[in-house]
Amino acid sequence: MKWPTFGSNWLLRPSQGLIYDRQLVILALSLMLIGLIIVSSASIAEGINVGNDAFHFVKRHSIFLVICLIVSAFMLQVPMDRWQQFNTAFLIFAILLLVLVLIVGREINGSQRWLPLGFLNLQPAEIAKLALFTFLAGYLVRRQDEVRGQWKGFLKPLAVMGIMSLLLLKQPDLGSVVVLFVTTLGMLFLAGARLSQFLSLVGLGIGLLVFLILSAPYRMRRVTSFLNPWEDPFGSGYQLTQSLMAFGRGGWFGEGLGNSIQKLEYLPEAHTDFVFAILGEEFGYTGVIAVLLLQAWLAFKALHIGQKVLLGGRQYEGYLAMGIGIWFSFQTVVNVGAASGMLPTKGLTLPLVSYGGSSLLVMSTAVAILLRIDFEWRRDNMQARQRELS
Repeated sequence: MKWPTFGSNWLLRPSQGLIYDRQLVILALSLMLIGLIIVSSASIAEGINVGNDAFHFVKRHSIFLVICLIVSAFMLQVPMDRWQQFNTAFLIFAILLLVLVLIVGREINGSQRWLPLGFLNLQPAEIAKLALFTFLAGYLVRRQDEVRGQWKGFLKPLAVMGIMSLLLLKQPDLGSVVVLFVTTLGMLFLAGARLSQFLSLVGLGIGLLVFLILSAPYRMRRVTSFLNPWEDPFGSGYQLTQSLMAFGRGGWFGEGLGNSIQKLEYLPEAHTDFVFAILGEEFGYTGVIAVLLLQAWLAFKALHIGQKVLLGGRQYEGYLAMGIGIWFSFQTVVNVGAASGMLPTKGLTLPLVSYGGSSLLVMSTAVAILLRIDFEWRRDNMQARQRELS
C-alpha cells in the first residue's frame, strides 16, 4: 500500500536528501533514449542509401550520446563562477568559430554551417547560442541598472547579438538567428527592461524578419509553401505535405515502431529536422503528447531553477537558467511547428531528440549547467541550515 505513495513522491518531489535534481536527470535521459529509438527507426532507409548500412546513423548517434554523457559529466564539475568569469572569452571563441566556418566550412544542401572535424561535423551556430546566453547572463548582472534605466544598456547586448546574427545569416541560418533574438529578448525582459524598449524591439525584430524573408527567394518559397503546401505538393510544398501525411497516418496510437512509410525516402531529413513527424506516424497522437510534455517539463524545470536561485540572490545563475529554459522551449515550438505545418521550416533540431552531434553536445552541456546551478544552490542552503542547527 505504501509503494505508490513512495513512487509518486520519488518522481514528483525534489528530494531534500539528494544533492542533484533527479527529475532533471530523468527528463534529459528519457528524451535522449526516445531520440535514440526514433532516430534508429527513422534513419534506416537513409543509412542504406548513404553508407549501405541500415544502422549507419544509429551507430553515429549512439557514439554522439556517449560523448555527450562524458562531456556532461565533466561540465558538471565546472563551478558556475568559472562560467561567469570566462563568459566573454567563450563569446569571442564562438564568434571566431562563426567566422572560421565561413572560410573553411563544409557546405551541405546549400548551407555552409559545419566545420569538418573527422568523425564529427561541428556546427558553430549551436555553440554560439550557449555562448551568447552565458555572456548575456553576465552582462545583465554587471549592467542591470543600465538595462532597466537607459537605452544604451538595452542596446549593447543587442549589438553583440547583431554581429553573431550577421555571421549566421551568411551561412545562411535564419532559424538560429530567430532563436538568439527571442531568447535574448526574453532574458532582457526578465531582467527588468522597460515595456517600451521591449515592444520597440519586438516591432524591429518582426520588421527585420519580414525583410529577410522578402529579400531571399528561397525563404519566400518556404513561407508560401507553408501557407498552402498542397498548391505545389511535388515542389516547394513537398517536404511539408509528406510530413503532414506522416501525422495523418499516425492517428491516435500510431502505426507502431518501425512501421513508418514516410521515412522510406519520402520525407527528406526524416531523422533530423522532421524526426517529430516520424514520431507522430509511429506512435500517434499519444506519443506526440508524451514527448511534448517531457519537453515542456524540462523547460519548466529550467525556469523553476532560475526563479529559485534568483530569489536566493544568485543573479548570474538565475538569468542563465531562465535563458536555457526559454531557448529549449522556443526551439521545441519551432521544430514542432515546422513539422506540423504551423510555422515555416527553419531547420532547427528537436532538443535532445533529433540526430546531430553538435546540437546534442551543446544541449546536454546546457542540461549539465542546469544541474550544476541547482547543485550549488542546494549545497549552500544545506550548509546554511546545518550552521543554523549547530
